[in-house]
Amino acid sequence: MEKIAVEQFASLAHPQRLAVFRLLMRRYPSRVPAGAIASALGIKASTLSVYLGNLRSTGLITQEREGTSLTYAADTTAAGHLVDYLVDDCCRGRGALCPPEMAQDRPHSVLFICTGNSARSLIAETLVRDLGQGRFVAHSAGTAPRSAPSPLALAILERRGHDVSALRSKSLDHFLGARSSRFDFVFTVCDAAANEDCPRWAGRPITAHWSEPDPVRVTGPLFERAEAFDRTYRNLRNRIEAFVALPFETLDRMSLQAKVDELALLEE
Repeated sequence: MEKIAVEQFASLAHPQRLAVFRLLMRRYPSRVPAGAIASALGIKASTLSVYLGNLRSTGLITQEREGTSLTYAADTTAAGHLVDYLVDDCCRGRGALCPPEMAQDRPHSVLFICTGNSARSLIAETLVRDLGQGRFVAHSAGTAPRSAPSPLALAILERRGHDVSALRSKSLDHFLGARSSRFDFVFTVCDAAANEDCPRWAGRPITAHWSEPDPVRVTGPLFERAEAFDRTYRNLRNRIEAFVALPFETLDRMSLQAKVDELALLEE
């Protein structure tokens, strides 16, 4: 393990290779085409190819061909072994270095992030609030928030019986800085938000990426746009029904992380 760890640390010691690895970790379990990685990070395709080859050779990422495209994903098992190698001995003597277990004596605090905070993240916030039956405190925010929630998002929520009176589009900055909040879970629900460098949240929350297409971008007749919002609602509801039903009191942190990653693959 020591030889592999040295090679992996050396690979991650390069700023742009580290940026690629961090992006793939944020987008996990999604597989990301090389072109999308290059675009998100502003790296030339030829340069990125070298970085991806290095990360693959050290076992930190995987490559698959999907049609004519090569796609990449973080190898979370390898990353876990690397972290274990780094902190196992330290954690035995310094418990403060170990990730805290999930608190069971209070409602779990959950944040959903997308770009505009006008549809997907607001729908997710509402679903956790209502399906969680008091066991969760739900919030949402945008990296570039719109001025107000999408009327179609509000309409689908009201039609499904949810109270939308308190929903507002707000910036991620609302939860950062002097007002920094402590969350148990932080979910990104759009690729653009996941591509951005994420804040360092207090308390080391469990994070996951539940990729969902933006219904706001759908154009055409009203019934087609309304169907896009309804599909978003159904997809998120399926994930969140499974999420709030998890046996939090019996799962350790690693098991809980694996469960929320699995929910990223769950759709209608």
